[in-house]
Amino acid sequence: MKEVHLFYTPDIQQCKEMPAEESHHAIKVLRRKEGDEVLLCDGLGNFYRAVIAVASQKKCSVNIIETLPAPKHWTGQIAIAVAPTKHMDRMEWFAEKATEVGVDTFFFLNCNNSERHVLKEERIEKVVVSAMKQSHKATKPQVVPLLDFKHFIRQPFHGQKFIAHCYSQADIKGDTIATPHHIAQELSEEKPLLNKVVSPTTDTLVLIGPEGDFSIEEVRQAIQAGFIPISLGKSRLRTETAALMAVHMMLLAKQK
Repeated sequence: MKEVHLFYTPDIQQCKEMPAEESHHAIKVLRRKEGDEVLLCDGLGNFYRAVIAVASQKKCSVNIIETLPAPKHWTGQIAIAVAPTKHMDRMEWFAEKATEVGVDTFFFLNCNNSERHVLKEERIEKVVVSAMKQSHKATKPQVVPLLDFKHFIRQPFHGQKFIAHCYSQADIKGDTIATPHHIAQELSEEKPLLNKVVSPTTDTLVLIGPEGDFSIEEVRQAIQAGFIPISLGKSRLRTETAALMAVHMMLLAKQK
């Protein structure tokens, strides 16, 4: 079967000219010409069948034939918040694979034990767009700039909020932490597996820490802010592996 190339055209409803990079790829690399049919997506949940109207050295404009809404194949929102690794290629790998699997929002956290305190989100954006096109998805995940952990956990999120960490529940509970009754009860038990507690329909957010894990104080602060500790299994995972597993667990629970 001949491969169908997908072009990302976020402004296609307002402008029938493809972005410069996509125009170059269509005309110079793939040698598309006037009259050829192309498949576009706006990153907002729609595909478009279109025909190239103008194919020049500087631009490629199209006429839309048909709009094809493409709903997500999961319910609710899948959000992942992760502390970036020291080496960016590992975060780019995670962003690529998570986009292929299915995710709505990438958050990035600056934590006490973080090895990277600066993130060029435009690099992640490029990886996400490429993975969206490669996996033929019509919705582009949102990439949110790096946020301080303490600030992030206080932001409103209307849905389930979980934190994955490697501490024992006894370490986190301690003698000084004051917790609401329902959270204190959950802390007295073993951390549940994420896939056992994800709601199929409710928006879900999971926090993944840096290589050195969250600090105990950060975990306590997250619990105070309403985050529930969960487990991703018995294996010790690297940051990007843990984040990808969390995305996959959420997706399996939410697939239509």
